Amino acid sequence: MEARSVDAIPRGGEWQYEPKWDGFRCLLARDGEKVDLRSKSGENLGRYFPELIAAALKLKATSFVLDGEIVVPHGKMFSFDDLLQRIHPAVSRIKKLAQETPALFIAFDLLANAADKKLSAELLSRRRPKLEAFARVQLRSNPAFRLSPVTTSYATAMKWLKQSGGGFDGVIAKRIDLPYQAGNRDGMQKVKKFRSADCVVGGFRYATNKINGRNVIGSLLLGLYDDDDLLHHVGFTSAIKREDKPALTAKLEALIAKPGFTGNAPGGPSRWSTDRSAQWCPLKPKLVIEVCYDHFSGERFRHGTSILRWRPDKAPRQCTFEQLKQKAVDPMKLLKV
Repeated sequence: MEARSVDAIPRGGEWQYEPKWDGFRCLLARDGEKVDLRSKSGENLGRYFPELIAAALKLKATSFVLDGEIVVPHGKMFSFDDLLQRIHPAVSRIKKLAQETPALFIAFDLLANAADKKLSAELLSRRRPKLEAFARVQLRSNPAFRLSPVTTSYATAMKWLKQSGGGFDGVIAKRIDLPYQAGNRDGMQKVKKFRSADCVVGGFRYATNKINGRNVIGSLLLGLYDDDDLLHHVGFTSAIKREDKPALTAKLEALIAKPGFTGNAPGGPSRWSTDRSAQWCPLKPKLVIEVCYDHFSGERFRHGTSILRWRPDKAPRQCTFEQLKQKAVDPMKLLKV
């Protein structure tokens, strides 16, 4: 179930509201002695969070599917940086971090239980009470699990939005009159203090100035997929720290391969560009980055974007124009008579 980015919290009796947690979205499923953790891209997260596997096996329930978020506490906040560190290839490192920075699973939906394997087909208004009942019996005594709060109060949702930061970065609104909307954005909307998008890094340009005599990256070229599975160039970001450029350049150079963008590609030289700035290197579509932007029109970010974070938990093919679509608003309804 995906969320559509919107500028304002929707109002009406068909909506319920939750905090938007700053972590890795995850489906946690248990079937007997087998526990499976899946990211939004379908990747197996279990090897990175063995403490959650162990915690799930301690629950009395042996058959269930939870939708939720994996977070890593750091003091009184949740740390996305600490969470990223958990994605590591070395088993010894994972084991060490599981002890030093243990993760929590925040549950916000119940998709199946022992009595109903197809609970996801029920309306959210019926699933939520069953999740709360499940949490009271199963999760209350397990410190690795938390139940995400929910409200139908618009005022409370607005308060959450104003308070966002340090662990949650906005508000999620869900339609209570719909079943679980797997694979689309019709039943869930997200509102942040800023607007963000997950983009594929389809190429890069070198900077005009070198560092220690070596060419380094100047900007990342961002792409989004359309309905025909074509990757279109939609903008760039040059907000890269100087100290990060040498290592990032080496990482990107290892991924250089044509074509980069299979749809609209970066343009050629203009009267404002130099020969160097007009050249760009295509990349294999492997890297996903979340950027902050202020306006998107004509299938492009109107201005440059700023980097929020790298997203190793997301598949490049999930970075589509669909996440930027917003329902049209009648401007006359916004005007006072």
